[in-house]
Amino acid sequence: MNRYGIGDLFIGQKESFQVVVTEEMMEAFYRITKDENPLHRDPEYAAENGYSQPVAYGMLTASFLSTLAGVYLPGEKSLIQSVELKFVKPVFSGDELTVTGEVTEIHESVRQIVLKTVITNRENVKVLKGIIKIGVRDERE
Repeated sequence: MNRYGIGDLFIGQKESFQVVVTEEMMEAFYRITKDENPLHRDPEYAAENGYSQPVAYGMLTASFLSTLAGVYLPGEKSLIQSVELKFVKPVFSGDELTVTGEVTEIHESVRQIVLKTVITNRENVKVLKGIIKIGVRDERE
């Protein structure tokens, strides 16, 4: 886990990690949210609607942004303040995703950074993009 303070960060700084979406993740997300939309749960319904298999929950994909902020950039001192997302392409169980964040703004006076985020699949196709505003707690907090 990274422990960047506001003074350690710089414009253009990037962090990335990979994760594979699994059936177990899909089932755990369902148990937590009770989102029973058949597009996410029924292979026949997904096929009837043009997909090779059920589509992963968009918010499951977006949840990896929490890992990006809380573990990687800035890491331990992170306090997510806002997230703006665009779901670009569907994600499926078995997809290997690369989650990347880049520091685009630093506001030292309010201890906030802005990350441009992108999630791509194994084929380097963008599946999600967004902006995260993150408070960077100091040592006393």
